[in-house]
Amino acid sequence: MKHLIKEVVPGSIAEELEIESGDYLLAINNQEIEDIFDYQYYVEDTYIEILIEKSDGEQWILEVDKEEDEDIGIVFDNGLMDDYRSCHNKCIFCFIDQMPKGMRETLYFKDDDSRLSFLQGNYVTLTNMSEHDIERIIKYHLSPINISFQTMNPDLRCKMLNNRFAGDALKKVDRLFETGITMNGQIVLCKGVNDGDELRFSIKEMMKYLPHLESVSVVPVGLSKYRDGLYPLEPFTKADAAEVLEIIHGFQKEAYEKHGTHFIHASDEWYILADQELPAEETYDGYLQLENGVGMIRLLLEEFQDAVNGLKKNAAAGNVVSRNARTISMATGKLAYPYIKQMAEELMTIISGLQIEVYAIRNDFFGEMITVSGLLTGRDIIGQLKDKPLGERLLLPQNMLRSGEEVFLDDVTLAEMEKALQVPIDIVKSSGYDFVNTILKL
Repeated sequence: MKHLIKEVVPGSIAEELEIESGDYLLAINNQEIEDIFDYQYYVEDTYIEILIEKSDGEQWILEVDKEEDEDIGIVFDNGLMDDYRSCHNKCIFCFIDQMPKGMRETLYFKDDDSRLSFLQGNYVTLTNMSEHDIERIIKYHLSPINISFQTMNPDLRCKMLNNRFAGDALKKVDRLFETGITMNGQIVLCKGVNDGDELRFSIKEMMKYLPHLESVSVVPVGLSKYRDGLYPLEPFTKADAAEVLEIIHGFQKEAYEKHGTHFIHASDEWYILADQELPAEETYDGYLQLENGVGMIRLLLEEFQDAVNGLKKNAAAGNVVSRNARTISMATGKLAYPYIKQMAEELMTIISGLQIEVYAIRNDFFGEMITVSGLLTGRDIIGQLKDKPLGERLLLPQNMLRSGEEVFLDDVTLAEMEKALQVPIDIVKSSGYDFVNTILKL
């Protein structure tokens, strides 16, 4: 197995050794390198021997003396150093199966690669992991691994994942627990399937894996309008959400009394649907499940309030924050809209001459039951803001854009949106501090 070297970091050990872009890494310390985890494990030694194949086929053995953990400066063509592993399950709740045809190809890739769990925080079902994978995790003590549990009922898990091996895959959690591997969990809750008594059973069983299973999130299944031919799932109601929260809060109390952690967490959608107050910051245990929408709004509000308190102190000291009279606009998903609106109104009471108009964008593309801003398309934003007063600038949250690019989910670019709406657009990072700072800089 050989791995293509994409580039060499200037001034690095690799450059000194005359390793070049286009060369191949073959082995380290006479060990074949399977992927990035093998590479990172073997390259940590203070003395290593690297087998390189040059672009002309010549092989070099290079001896390296270095500091422990010192990077040698090689960047590979593929970050994992081999192909990504796709998911072979056909989960009844899979959102990718609910997308229409004709979108960019990468949006249809179903990831179930345990390596991305460590590198990027992705959640995996364990059904795609071999005994070799488990042994390597234990050998390298890779942590944390994020696991999509869905249920602790093996038979029900087979049904939900449409995989007859999905129940047995839960036994891999025992191996990880016994060897002290840190884990986080997720339950995608489906009405009438893994909720109610099944949810109670699952949480009770998962609590047995404390403290190595640090946290578990419960998120409602996302239902788009493209579900023809798929498993018949229904949306949760306000009463359903209240029942889910009652179950979670009961287990949180038990976990905190026994283990000093709340362990099981409800995503923000449950509180909004149930029309209940968001929990206090301390109940989120350091926001371990932010990527699953657990505590995102609470953290946003806390950061915003901290920034606002600083402005109020300045105002009390006679330093009034004042701007020339101006109007700006903001757009967000329906889920966060009430909170963004609340924040904008408070800011207008502090900054003299500022007017902020906040718009909730309805998700016409996927359907109105999808309310998060990260799944809004450029066309929906343009269509619903086209004739609205947008002021001098429009502010949009960063999660509407593809990571590292100025492109929306449907490939509409930021420049195209500015042209269509005839207004400059500023992107706001996902923190309350950035919310305030972006407005102050306008």
